[in-house]
Amino acid sequence: MADIQGKIVMRLRNYRLRLLEIYSGCWMTISLAIKKVKHGSNLRCWGKMNVVRYPASSITLGNRCSFRSDNSSNMIGVNRRCMLSTHSQKAIINIGNGCGFSGTVIGAMEKIEIGNDVLCGANTLITDFDWHGILPHERKTSPGDSRPISIGNNVFIGYGTIVLKGVTIGDNSVIGANSVVTKSIPANVIAGGNPCKVIKAF
Repeated sequence: MADIQGKIVMRLRNYRLRLLEIYSGCWMTISLAIKKVKHGSNLRCWGKMNVVRYPASSITLGNRCSFRSDNSSNMIGVNRRCMLSTHSQKAIINIGNGCGFSGTVIGAMEKIEIGNDVLCGANTLITDFDWHGILPHERKTSPGDSRPISIGNNVFIGYGTIVLKGVTIGDNSVIGANSVVTKSIPANVIAGGNPCKVIKAF
């Protein structure tokens, strides 16, 4: 038997998301231009992301990138906006083509390089610095240590994962949900845990 009511509800949801995408895309295109953030063609946004570019730093987005900041745009659950931020004049965020983010936070003091076709699951965090000093007298005055991050092509980073400073993740690798990546992960592996370790190669 046809589920007419279910079909109507699903169609209304799809219409809402399409309208949200159009509105958010227009808004973010203007916002990124004002903030001097470079982006390629076919930028797609569901909800407004928060972008802060430190003076003289660089944020570059490739073609066909998508950002889901609306809490119902990804049914696994997005609990915050996507946020991109640089925190020094020398900081660089480079994101390749065809990448997708859901409630992802990316913060750079030095450099975060993300390859092509990278998918970041909901509520992930990628940061190349500590955000504050470790010792008590440094916590309000120092951003702590920083080391660049490099994420290869076709990487999938699972829900709730944290990628910390100095990490390289090789091409095609999969990082399991809720992992904490403190050391580099090679290409073509499945890894997970806290701290994140290789589970198997493929």
